[in-house]
Amino acid sequence: QVSLIVCFILMFGNSMLLTSYYAASLVVISGILEWSPKFLKSRRREVYVWVIEGCAWLFGTVTLKYLTSFVLGVADDAHIGNILKSKFIGYKDFDTLMYTCAAEFDFMEKETPVRYTKTLLLPVVLVVFGVIIKRVIVYLTEIKGVCILCSCVLCVLFFFSFQLVFHAFQLLAYSVLAILIMRLKLFLTPHLCVMASLVCSKQLFGWLFYKIQPKTLVFAILALMAIEGSANLQTQWNIMGEFSNLPQEELLEWIKVNTRQDAVFAGAMPTMASVKLSTLRPIVNHPHYEDAGLRARTKVVYSMYSRKPANKVKKELIKLGVNYYILEESLCVSRKKPGCSMPEIWDVEDPANRGKIPLCTLMSKDSRPYFITVFENSNYRVLKIPKE
Repeated sequence: QVSLIVCFILMFGNSMLLTSYYAASLVVISGILEWSPKFLKSRRREVYVWVIEGCAWLFGTVTLKYLTSFVLGVADDAHIGNILKSKFIGYKDFDTLMYTCAAEFDFMEKETPVRYTKTLLLPVVLVVFGVIIKRVIVYLTEIKGVCILCSCVLCVLFFFSFQLVFHAFQLLAYSVLAILIMRLKLFLTPHLCVMASLVCSKQLFGWLFYKIQPKTLVFAILALMAIEGSANLQTQWNIMGEFSNLPQEELLEWIKVNTRQDAVFAGAMPTMASVKLSTLRPIVNHPHYEDAGLRARTKVVYSMYSRKPANKVKKELIKLGVNYYILEESLCVSRKKPGCSMPEIWDVEDPANRGKIPLCTLMSKDSRPYFITVFENSNYRVLKIPKE
């Protein structure tokens, strides 16, 4: 709790920290530790006690998180709950599809566990994890019905193993997150490596080190891992080339030469980041999609790829103060998977206009009378928005 408060202060009062699931979980856990012994009077930790406390923690965390978000008026992280809902019950809305249609936020691909297995990382971790669980079960079994002194000794031993138990549970949490959202394997992979290093632990494998020299065991594992590991390294080293995007370079040069310094631009989030960085022109949206206000603005900007009437889209863009709109035909026609083209995403959000020709398609053919095409190349079309 102290570390959470320190982060809140150092991050200039980031209210998302106070309304996060983590903060709610800390409060609920503190309450359970305080009130559980009074309401659940039991000398031994029976299974039903753990079940009741677990359910209380889950229900209390979710409830408290939504209450604090409502009271403090924080909606920046509302999309996180919706993304989780989409994983379990197929929930869909514009913001959720913007995430889940990207491969990074889809379920973990099948190739990842295969690669973990080929490098022997996953098998080694499973062995370590199994040994940790076995030790916990042994401690919990032996601590019942023994003398007070023996019980204290076992508790001390378990205390020294608590760090291992914590990392085991953390591994489970990271695994669930990585399976649900592929991008989060960036937490799982390093933790797998940390867990794999425990093959050197005398606390876990001391019984084995009486039969096999630790150095011999570690060398054998590393040698087997190096077979696939060296092949992976060679593949990465063979990747040669440099980034080149000539159409975007032409766009940025045109903007710098032909538009005023205070001209306001709107368009796809990645493109807007390049416009801001390279031309220093004002933009109305950028890739920081975790902000509720920016999500709302981006939704208005992306209505160019919906089936809405052009005059309504123009009015909304004028309200944002946009002078130029950068239209990308690829966003209008590209489809990473079924239901994930921009017009299809808008069909979920705007079913009233379903079946009509997408506005981006109409603008690619003829932008008049609501917009004026002032630049065009193979990838980009700049539409000037005339004032009413």
